[in-house]
Amino acid sequence: MTAPFDPGEGDVLLVIDVQNDFCPGGVLEVREGDRVVPLVNRLARGFRDVVLTQDWHPAGHLSFASQHPGKAPFETTTLAYGEQTLWPDHCVQETPGAAFHQDLDIPHAELVVRKGFRREIDSYSAFFENDGTTPTGLIGYLRERGLRRVVCAGLALDFCVRFSAEDAKRNDFEAVIVGDACRAVDLPGTVEAATASFKALGIQVVNSGEVLARA
Repeated sequence: MTAPFDPGEGDVLLVIDVQNDFCPGGVLEVREGDRVVPLVNRLARGFRDVVLTQDWHPAGHLSFASQHPGKAPFETTTLAYGEQTLWPDHCVQETPGAAFHQDLDIPHAELVVRKGFRREIDSYSAFFENDGTTPTGLIGYLRERGLRRVVCAGLALDFCVRFSAEDAKRNDFEAVIVGDACRAVDLPGTVEAATASFKALGIQVVNSGEVLARA
């Protein structure tokens, strides 16, 4: 994409996991995670259709390092569906850390997709859990609404944003990432892997100015 575009009837802004635990002071802090909030708010004003995602884990979720004796956060383990990065306990249901950032202001958002609520399986993507087969229902929702281009922003670029954009592209949606409206966890190699994946799949990464110029 080389020119600004006007968000239209086929476009949806997917705002991914802008929650307290991923912002400064949270237990799984993404560096400068709160910096995306003003940009996401501005982006949302240009879209008729906005969907939010929310990490929503039960206590004792199997992706938490605390559930694996001898393991530390950011190490990996093998679960039933394959390799899983282990995290600090975060975004536990009904806790302040799971709430959206207080400055997120998108009153016209029409849907909140909660993910990771099954104890046995993590969920990065807005479309599928980490087994790659259990759907969230978002694909059907977007298709029923006639939404064809998924514009992604939020947290974190190298995990939930990445997997959401990949699944959008693989399921015949156009996928766009607003790079400056994202921040990354940035574990060793994760940003590089995400960047390579975007290039391989033809996922466009744009600047917010390319979306906001006429929004």
